[in-house]
Amino acid sequence: MNKKDAIIQSRKADHIRINSEEDVQSSISTDLEKVHLIHEALPELNLDEVDISTALFNKPISAPILISSMTGGTADAARINKMLAKAASELGLALAVGSQRAAIEQPQLASTYQVRQFGPIPLLFANLGAVQLNMGYGIDECLKAIEMIEADALILHLNPLQEALQPDGNTHFANLLSKIEMVCKKLPVPVIIKEVGWGISARTANMLAQAGVAAIDVAGAGGTSWSQVESFRISDAYQSEIAGTFKGWGIPTAKTIQLVKQNAPNVLIFASGGLRNGLDIAKCLALGAKLGGLAHPLLLAANISYAHLLATLNRYIKELQICLFLTGRKNIKTFDTSVIFEDNQ
Repeated sequence: MNKKDAIIQSRKADHIRINSEEDVQSSISTDLEKVHLIHEALPELNLDEVDISTALFNKPISAPILISSMTGGTADAARINKMLAKAASELGLALAVGSQRAAIEQPQLASTYQVRQFGPIPLLFANLGAVQLNMGYGIDECLKAIEMIEADALILHLNPLQEALQPDGNTHFANLLSKIEMVCKKLPVPVIIKEVGWGISARTANMLAQAGVAAIDVAGAGGTSWSQVESFRISDAYQSEIAGTFKGWGIPTAKTIQLVKQNAPNVLIFASGGLRNGLDIAKCLALGAKLGGLAHPLLLAANISYAHLLATLNRYIKELQICLFLTGRKNIKTFDTSVIFEDNQ
């Protein structure tokens, strides 16, 4: 193993350990507490009539919940991905793997991402860092990531702050949009652009829509702060202090959903960033998202047991169903901004 590959594997192991053991939550709120669903004391339907199933990219899923991008590339990551894949299969949910760069550059690691063997996952997303398109990656590498796991779509993640804080980070983000547009045009599957925890602005949403992306995962601020994660990785006190400065950086999740909806109205919105229960998911759906993604709480649950992971996901599903019931909505199609009011205080 060369030095670069060793660094990538070490970083992935660090990320799992730090997210599991340290307080890496953002110092700002998702602003979802300012969004309220309108309670209907007379919903005029039965709870068991509520149908929260939906479809994305012509793939049916039992609920608009994404087990979001976490990991891959190490033995521990393989263990976690196996549990996540089994849960996605058993419950009929969407699943995204972590960045596959490690397996592109070290093919022997591909098995740590290959989760189709664990069950019929209804919707599976591959994942690469968008900045790699400026570092020599192209259509071939994107296709390798997709084919490696038999994915239904490809996530290209944007993480400029995280890269700026990593000692070995790639900060060459200039002229990246044209390469994203090229990938959107040439790939046989939809392309999803995902932030990793600091949100998508109006300007970025508009540019991505023009580039032809199929969906944007806003990954707003208020959940896991990857600047905090990196601060725990950095041994140099000066660099760690810089990372800590950005603990409260980013666009809150509720706000970034609204910005993307207004500036990229024809692009599907996936919501993530600090979602912690079915009510949070419901609020995001009402704001305009088509899917609610969670990672950190599911990583913690998986580290306890598979049974705990399943129980956690089933709780989110039940909570979401109750939210539709209490707002008088029978299905996801009728669940929109008409069911919310916002606290602007």
